[in-house]
Amino acid sequence: MDQFIHRLVILIAFGGLLIAYKSEAQSGSSRSQLDTLLQDYGYQAFVRPRTGVFYDGTAPANLSGIKISVVRLRSGSLRRKGVHSFKEFDIPVGLIVQPYVERIVFVYQNLGNWSSVYYPLPGFTYLAPVLGLLIYDAANLSAKNLPELDFIASKSPISINFTNAAAVLNGMTPQCVWFNLDGLPEFRELMSENVCSTYRQGHFSIVVNSTGLAPSPSPSGGPVSGLSPGPSPIPSKSHKSKVWKIVGGVVGGFIGLILLSLLLAWFLIHRQNRKVAEMEHQADVGEALRMTRVGSTQAPVATGTRTQPILENEYVA
Repeated sequence: MDQFIHRLVILIAFGGLLIAYKSEAQSGSSRSQLDTLLQDYGYQAFVRPRTGVFYDGTAPANLSGIKISVVRLRSGSLRRKGVHSFKEFDIPVGLIVQPYVERIVFVYQNLGNWSSVYYPLPGFTYLAPVLGLLIYDAANLSAKNLPELDFIASKSPISINFTNAAAVLNGMTPQCVWFNLDGLPEFRELMSENVCSTYRQGHFSIVVNSTGLAPSPSPSGGPVSGLSPGPSPIPSKSHKSKVWKIVGGVVGGFIGLILLSLLLAWFLIHRQNRKVAEMEHQADVGEALRMTRVGSTQAPVATGTRTQPILENEYVA
């Protein structure tokens, strides 16, 4: 029974970790689905595509407030000339695309008030919206579900100028945050006021550590400046609801595993007790044998026999 309980505890712990991992995987999947969706809507902006021209796309109606823009370039020209002032991004010369393709498309994202929904940072406050810069193959502008290509700035970093970032309170130090394609954050210092830098693609913003500090209300009572207007109260509620659903799922699954384990343990104990009761019952209803002494020991003796013995000479006429 001790071994069974030990295995049961291991099973419960593994189940809890599996549920937590599943919740995180679902969160990462939603970010990936958003990138795929915005790539599709961005490519739709290429009605009459011209190389080097910026095209603003339109996000889905259920993602009101998100802005997207695209530009198609030749890889060789991109490496030699760079791209100046693609929205908040300034791309220098020397950008290397991997694997090499002849033409590429930059997809720009401004997540606006959806920033904390898709990229939550507990303990931090966004001073600017999350901006994304992803690169794709431009061989087929009707393609969907394209994988991201990789690139690296080989000479100088890409600069990101958050022109509409909110003001910082006294005693708070702003930081740049970079989310890689897996959604993992990395914090860096600002190059200058409201300017961040990067050598790779991903999503970027400026944040402050707000742990233990109450946010100051804006004079108008509206959203923080720097975040584009959109469904400001809805994402907040949606984010809280999403968090509570994840917590509830983990706790509910953990409780369910405990109840299932207790039920299994009760069933095993009940079956064992039933076997013991049946054995005792069979022993009680069995025929009792008379004991007699044989030499110096006691031995059971049957009270009678089924067939009475007959001498052989009784059959002789």
